[in-house]
Amino acid sequence: MATWAPLRSISLTPGPTRSGRLNTRKVIACSRDSSDVPVPDFLSSNWLESRKKRPFGPRLDFSAEEAVQCQLDALKYNDQPCQDYGIEVMYRFAGFDPFERSSYFGPHFDLGQFERFRRIFHHSTYRVLLSHKERKILSSLWVKENRFKQRVWVRGSRPEEEEVFQFTMVQRVGGSWDGYWLTESLLHDGDGFSGGVAY
Repeated sequence: MATWAPLRSISLTPGPTRSGRLNTRKVIACSRDSSDVPVPDFLSSNWLESRKKRPFGPRLDFSAEEAVQCQLDALKYNDQPCQDYGIEVMYRFAGFDPFERSSYFGPHFDLGQFERFRRIFHHSTYRVLLSHKERKILSSLWVKENRFKQRVWVRGSRPEEEEVFQFTMVQRVGGSWDGYWLTESLLHDGDGFSGGVAY
């Protein structure tokens, strides 16, 4: 992942604006590495701390591969810092309409409520992802410019627990999620729900 330059302020060259006034404002360059970030006057003094505490989820600067990696990392440490936090991260990355039935897991489920989404991860098919021990990317495919698929082999925390899953990531165009990579589906290789699931 790219590291950004240290934070610094840059003075713009004073010059007339359209209204004829001099332009004397300063621009702050972005940085991820600096801990002493000056907070602009128009923001509250605790703005920076509140930004650090926001829930983890999709970021505009994530590539499709990074978005998959972040979701798998969250599932690997599912119960840190609280129970099922990794599943919460997955729910934030989920690119389905909560008011319609979704094929996120293959069959059409009503996943609008987080609790239903959470229960599917605790089903025998998907629970291998929770607190998994090892994973390996089997293949990656750019289907279109804004659609990416990746197959991942996962070894679970229980003996002889191995499964293969396919992530389908879609980059949204337009709206409030414009440019973000969201998960369209997370499918199990094989017939994951052959015995049915009570969600």
